[in-house]
This record gives sequence, structure tokens and C-alpha cells, in this order.
Amino acid sequence: MTKAELFSEIQKKSSFLCVGLDADIEKIPSHLKTEKDPIFTFCKEIIEQTSDFAVAFKPNIAFFEALGPQGWETLQKINELIPKNIFTIADAKRGDIGNTSMLYARAFFEKMDFDSVTVAPYMGVDSVTPFLNFENKWVILLALTSNSGSMDFQLIKDQDGKPLYQSVLEKSQKWGSPENMMYVVGATRGELIGEVRKMVPEHFLLVPGVGAQGGSLTDVARFGMNSTCGLLVNSSRGIIYASGGKDFGRAARKEALNLQQDMDGLLDKYLR
Repeated sequence: MTKAELFSEIQKKSSFLCVGLDADIEKIPSHLKTEKDPIFTFCKEIIEQTSDFAVAFKPNIAFFEALGPQGWETLQKINELIPKNIFTIADAKRGDIGNTSMLYARAFFEKMDFDSVTVAPYMGVDSVTPFLNFENKWVILLALTSNSGSMDFQLIKDQDGKPLYQSVLEKSQKWGSPENMMYVVGATRGELIGEVRKMVPEHFLLVPGVGAQGGSLTDVARFGMNSTCGLLVNSSRGIIYASGGKDFGRAARKEALNLQQDMDGLLDKYLR
């Protein structure tokens, strides 16, 4: 999916919602656990109920890897189920030396046909560029994450007073472009989203942390929206675990609709 195609979907749906498929076998409704493939049944219902409002789905790869070989088969089935007009993100956070990164890229882009994959930049250019060699595929680079431990490294300043995350943003723009690279920026760092946007004015930002983690959608839009929206705001637990009963799909749809309506208002305010 190209940047223009993604923005077109945002306009059509009046939404920049990404639904995170953090499908934990311990948290899905208990009545599903007798199914042959409970995670697939759970994700299928979530996708069908929320695809009217979502422009992206983001399976968290760890929840599927933890299930062994069946988890990989389930992940493939889920990815094939997602409508083709919806952007897909393999949230794998890969980061290794070049030849290993190339194999990771082949796995997610050629074998599983995801539109994008999250990548850790710590090992530098040769660990990231293999992912950038695929047409109409995206790297989503970790820049400023929403977890409390992010302060251990990401905000450390160099001798010139520049935080590490800013060095990542500055250097990585030489590797990719706004047409094939996005950045992860946590919603709980609302006051810093504006700083990120100044450094990467044209890039899309994948923003986790709205909802269960306490991030403000209003602040994200105020500081982060650009002329093509430039935002994919992720909600996982707040949508997919809105109910633990047999109505979990309807409850997820209601939460996704609520977010979409808020996003519609923010698009009106800042973009239209």
C-alpha cells in the first residue's frame, strides 16, 4: 500500500484508527477456548466487527509466536482475512544484522505479505535497510515508545544536548523516505509528539498508548497531524477486550466506533 492509498482510506473512513490484535489466549472470552483455533475465531470476529472503522490492523507477533507452529498458521490465516484495502502491520520489532534482517523481511513481506513491519534501529543502517528494499512495503521504526523503560535510553542526551530518539529520527531519514518509513511514537509522550513532528514533517507516525495506557487522542492530533493526517493511532486492549463475554465482538465494534467518531471530529478540526 502506498502513502497516497493509505491517506485515501483515511479520508474514506474519516478515521486513522489502527486496531491492535494482541490476542492473548489467557484473556480471550472463555467460551472460545473450546474452538479448534480459538485465537483465529477471536481475531476473525474482531476484524469483521471493526473493519468499517479501522484503516490498519496490527497483529502483535509475540502472541502468535508463543503458540508455536499453530500460532504461525493462525497468523497467516488472520492476515489473509484482513480486507486488502486495510493496512497491515506485523508488530515484530525485529532488529539484527543485515543478512538476518533480509530473512526477516522476506518472511513478513514475501511469505506472509504484510504491508509493514516494526523494526528496532539499535543496530543501525545495515539492520534496517534490508526491509526497505521491497516495493510498496514499509518499515515502522521504533523512535519514542510509550513504555516507562523508554527513558532508560531514548531520552539520554549526547554532548550537544540531543536526546537519542532525535538522533534516530535524524539519521534514519537518510535510509528511507516518507513513502516507505514510519515511526513509532507513544501517545503517553504527548508533549514530545510535536518535537517529533518538527523533525519528520511528512512521515506517518504509528502511535500506541491511547486508551488503556492513558494517552490523549486530542493531544496526539494537535501535535502530530499533518496535511495527509500522518497518524495511525493504535488501540488494542481498549477495543478487543471491551467485553469478556459472548458479546465481545459487538463491544469491540462500539469502542472502535467511538474512536472513529472522535477521529472524524479531529480530522474536521485540523485537516478539512
